[in-house]
Amino acid sequence: MKDIDNLIGQLAQEGGAVKAAPHPLALSLKWMALSAAYLLVLLLVSGARNELAATFQHPWFAIEVVLLVAVFVVTSVSAALLSFPDLYQMRRALWMPLAVFSVFAFVLFMAWRADVPPAPFPVHGYECTLAILMVALFPGAWMLYFMRKLASTHYQWAGSIALLHAFSVGALWLRLQENNDSILHVLQWHYLPMIGFGILGLWVGKLILKW
Repeated sequence: MKDIDNLIGQLAQEGGAVKAAPHPLALSLKWMALSAAYLLVLLLVSGARNELAATFQHPWFAIEVVLLVAVFVVTSVSAALLSFPDLYQMRRALWMPLAVFSVFAFVLFMAWRADVPPAPFPVHGYECTLAILMVALFPGAWMLYFMRKLASTHYQWAGSIALLHAFSVGALWLRLQENNDSILHVLQWHYLPMIGFGILGLWVGKLILKW
């Protein structure tokens, strides 16, 4: 018994203080700040689309961008919650991305219906998807890096939401940068690939975030 007591005392002395993990909201704000700063730098380097302020006077474009920002926010919050084993006792908040994505899809549908006559397609196509993916690499990498330091037990969904957040950064940058009013082009080459990116995140999360 004395040996066991000595062993416990020794282990207690050797163990260092464990730093408490930040609150998920604080964590998500940190990630959003990093992504927002990255987005701002990209826009400063690439420049914004012509007459951006005037473009916001078109209601469907303005609503689309606002909802894209909402996707940016809720995926960051959801990713932070998914980084904790117990979801920080905020399980209901995980439904936020689904609600926002549903409204986003409805707005895009209504914008497509309102695009009469249809705006002309730009001369490029898949290049937009590649540009979004290239931009999304950095926020996706650093978010997965930070999440790796925590203890997610929902690693597949965590990886999916993390990549959706990264994709939203790229999509938001391109929507503010590209001189394009074709909602069909935006649907085909900006937003539909987001589905595939989210599915890819299921595999990436299992590969990187699994204990």
